[in-house]
Amino acid sequence: MSTSRVQSERAVTEMLQAFADIGPHINMAERQSQQINDALAQPIGGVVGLVGACEQVLQPVLQDAALTATNRAAVQQVLDLVRNAVGALEQISKPFQHETQMVAQQVDRMYMGFQYQDRISQMLALIEGDMARLQATFSGPGADIPDLAGWLLRLQSQYAMTEQHNDHQVTPPDDTANGGSNETTFF
Repeated sequence: MSTSRVQSERAVTEMLQAFADIGPHINMAERQSQQINDALAQPIGGVVGLVGACEQVLQPVLQDAALTATNRAAVQQVLDLVRNAVGALEQISKPFQHETQMVAQQVDRMYMGFQYQDRISQMLALIEGDMARLQATFSGPGADIPDLAGWLLRLQSQYAMTEQHNDHQVTPPDDTANGGSNETTFF
């Protein structure tokens, strides 16, 4: 196997490990984001419920006829501050949850891409090795044609994936069924 292929496989393996290592952190961020949203959304005892609770507690004070206009304005300012603070918390939490979900989706996509790349690299390495073996078999003077069944059995013994074993058993398609096309179909 060539040095560049070994380095490529090592890089893919390291990237797959990095994605596996980041998974728990993304899961934790998603859980924390959900906890923040749950805390904000609780009608009683939650941050969003804080506005209603403050309004309910301060309503009798605001309805007191003895309350001066200055004091009434001060109570209204406190309520406005609470409303603004709760609104700001809600606005902060929404993008956090969205971004956490987006990062998780992108990491999943990248992880699948690296898995796909790893599978392709494994398949190509096997083909490359088999072609080198075939070339070595025919490079000698008076080389005999190897036994096809034995050759394929040896190749199949090196398969690492169920997909390879399943595809190995498939008989070649009848070219007349697809109009004589020799087009290669990828996945």
